[in-house]
Amino acid sequence: MERLIIWAPDGLPEVRPGDDLGVLVGDLLAGEGLAEGDVVVVTSKIVSKAEGRVVAADDREDAVTAETVRVVATRERPGLPPLRIVENRLGLVMAAAGVDASNTPEGTVLLLPQDPDASARRIRAALRARLGVDRLGVVVTDTAGRPWRDALVDIAIGAAGIQVVDDLRGGVDAHGRPLSVTVTAVVDEVASASELVRGKATGRAVAVVRGLARFVGDADGPGARALVRPSADDLFREGSAEAYARGYATGLADGLSAGAPGGPDPVRATPAP
Repeated sequence: MERLIIWAPDGLPEVRPGDDLGVLVGDLLAGEGLAEGDVVVVTSKIVSKAEGRVVAADDREDAVTAETVRVVATRERPGLPPLRIVENRLGLVMAAAGVDASNTPEGTVLLLPQDPDASARRIRAALRARLGVDRLGVVVTDTAGRPWRDALVDIAIGAAGIQVVDDLRGGVDAHGRPLSVTVTAVVDEVASASELVRGKATGRAVAVVRGLARFVGDADGPGARALVRPSADDLFREGSAEAYARGYATGLADGLSAGAPGGPDPVRATPAP
């Protein structure tokens, strides 16, 4: 039998810029009896606060623009700011570039940590020294939507000491059939599972996951950045409306005009909503 145990202790104080998160999380977990192979999950929100990623922004949209390196899709919403799916400076594709306006003082927003993998490594080093646990994983999470699925889940944006993926390619399934494409995102599944006990409005920003020691090692490892899909493998680098508009503009630039033989159909020249 394999058993997974996840819990989120109460008692973490409000995190402020300049706080030593290794000390705060160490204090929180000092009485939790951490064992070799445990994984500590920390929300990016408290990492951002501790690292001073709180910025003044009367308009969240300005902060989103500043953090964007590529627009994937934009949709207008009557009475609301436009919905923007973008690639941010970390290579993550998500709504609003990961800029967060919740649980932060009025007139400010939270940006994601500059290097979440480095943040995870620092927290791991502090906890290993404080708690005397060598084989310890750390995962830094953020909330994200998913293509083709409603609702949100937590994903890993930073990781240290834990195997990022479980690559089963080259093995066989229970019926002996070869596995050729199965690669499981271990740290994303850890992040999502931990959110079930942390919650969004409980003040519990840290969780412990026990039962995954087979994925936890001595080295920091490549980090969650390894999960960012290379652009050459991304089949959805832009939204359908954006792709249509680009194709139409390219056709016009090539000397084709609406209504001309072989040109774009003027009836369908407007991008899909």
